[in-house]
Amino acid sequence: MNKQTFVDTETETWFDFEPVPGTKLLSLAEPVPEGSIHRLRMVAGTVIPVHYHPCDEYVYVLDGTIETAECECKAGTFWFTPANTKNGPHKAITSVEIITIRLGQMGAFEEFS
Repeated sequence: MNKQTFVDTETETWFDFEPVPGTKLLSLAEPVPEGSIHRLRMVAGTVIPVHYHPCDEYVYVLDGTIETAECECKAGTFWFTPANTKNGPHKAITSVEIITIRLGQMGAFEEFS
C-alpha cells in the first residue's frame, strides 16, 4: 500500500558528513537508488572541495551565504549542476544551510589544498 511519509526535521538526528569537517547532514529521502535529498549545514569558513557527481544535482540555499563557481549565493538562491560537471569548491561565507537533491551516487572529492 502506498502512503505519504513525513520527516520532522526538528527532531531527526543530524550526522557529521565525514569527508568534510564542519558539515552536518540530515537525510530526507532517497528519490532514486544511491540518490539523496538532504539538508546540509556548514559552519562559517568550511570549504567543500572541488568534486564531480555522475548525476545531476540541484541545490537551494535556505539560510546564510555560500560561495560557489565564483558566485555568492544567499538564502533563496537555487543552482543546478549537470552530471559530470566540476562542482565547487563551496565555501561557507557565513554559517549556511542548503537543501541538495542528487539524482544518483555521490562521486569523489579532490584532496584538500
